[in-house]
Amino acid sequence: MTPTVLITGASGGIGRALAARLVERGWRVAAVGRDADRLASVPAVLRIAADVTTAEGAVLALSAAREGLGEAPAALAHCVGSTLIAPLARTRAEAYRDVMRVNLDSAFFTLQAWVAARAGVPGAAVFASSVVARIGVANHEAIAAAKGGVEALVRAAAATHAAQGLRINAVAPGLTETPMTAGMLKLPAMREGAARQYPLGGVQTAADVADVMAWLLGSEAARLTGQVIAVDGGFTTIRPLVK
Repeated sequence: MTPTVLITGASGGIGRALAARLVERGWRVAAVGRDADRLASVPAVLRIAADVTTAEGAVLALSAAREGLGEAPAALAHCVGSTLIAPLARTRAEAYRDVMRVNLDSAFFTLQAWVAARAGVPGAAVFASSVVARIGVANHEAIAAAKGGVEALVRAAAATHAAQGLRINAVAPGLTETPMTAGMLKLPAMREGAARQYPLGGVQTAADVADVMAWLLGSEAARLTGQVIAVDGGFTTIRPLVK
């Protein structure tokens, strides 16, 4: 049977790369995003314009996917996200709330809708966290709080639904080359400085992250749930010998 997946944030860098990877492997992809025009070029059998930062939008996305695919998607990849680089003292309340809405609210409502749609049938979900939820990085307080919430959500939901055969995991990428980070990486000095922070060197691609997400959704990861895998070139766990 051909596997099915719902990818939210599919028009972003990582979501788009994941859609391409899963289509290559024979999956039927339902791509979700807020902008129908940007979704048009995402490889998928179904494209759904919806805002999953609200409960209503998440339910709409799952309902449309079930209708278009002929079943509730067996897998979910939640790639919706934004970032905010600002110290606590200079973070406006509106900006903080927006970061929480885009990153944490969307994860909660999408998972809630997907679990309901699966109705006790086994499946696999993967979410996008960030290295800043796992190690303190200056001027990332708001986004760290939001992604930390995503990781806690993943662990709790994995515990709740393990008996139903639902596997729920996450990846925590380091700095990744995507349209969202283009501004930070456009100057050679900024790119070189960023690359030096990572033990394996360089700046990773969206495809690097998508490969791990695809693996977590597949049968090869059948014994993994409640895990957060850092895809970060060693940034959060090792410090190489300085010569």
